[in-house]
Amino acid sequence: MSTRTIELKVGIFILIGITIFFIIVFSIGDIYFIKPGYRVKILFNFANGLAESAPVRLAGVNVGQVEGIDIIYDKDKRSKAVVSTWIKSDAKVEADSEITINTLGLLGEKYIEIFPGTPGAAILSNGDTVTGHDPISMEKITENLKDLSDSVTVIVGRLKKGEGTIGKLLVEDVVYNDLKSTAVNFRDFSDDIKKHPWKLLSKPRGE
Repeated sequence: MSTRTIELKVGIFILIGITIFFIIVFSIGDIYFIKPGYRVKILFNFANGLAESAPVRLAGVNVGQVEGIDIIYDKDKRSKAVVSTWIKSDAKVEADSEITINTLGLLGEKYIEIFPGTPGAAILSNGDTVTGHDPISMEKITENLKDLSDSVTVIVGRLKKGEGTIGKLLVEDVVYNDLKSTAVNFRDFSDDIKKHPWKLLSKPRGE
């Protein structure tokens, strides 16, 4: 066997090995360019830390990934984030679907969440652009929680000082005892009516 033939066989063997290696890597890494699908662009005012290769989920099922994120400017010169996504061909997304950026857990990975739209509505196709629903930033959530905490602190402070009806009920024994006495009297009256319902129908003397 000539040297040239041996080199040719070794080269073919190496080429086959490299091909198999890449197929395995692409399969494990969810590389989509060898699979049929279509691309959709989604506009957001706030991308909330979304990154390339993030999953795209439809009804909670992985159907694609984020291919890129860029900044564009609308006609009013306002900056927007345009997210380019790849979606499997068998995943049909209605044009009126709600699309947002969600988080796995509280501080987990960001991903595109698609909530199915109206059955029978138009289906998105390759090259379409849609507007997504902006996610709420963690800073905004923290700010709202702080405002809520401050409000609770003020209310508790007023209750401790006995301000308002509930505050007086908590700190003044007289109010509490009056309410307790009223409740006991009402219960006794109710029990008495149940035992002697004719009393409710009887007229006082002199009428």
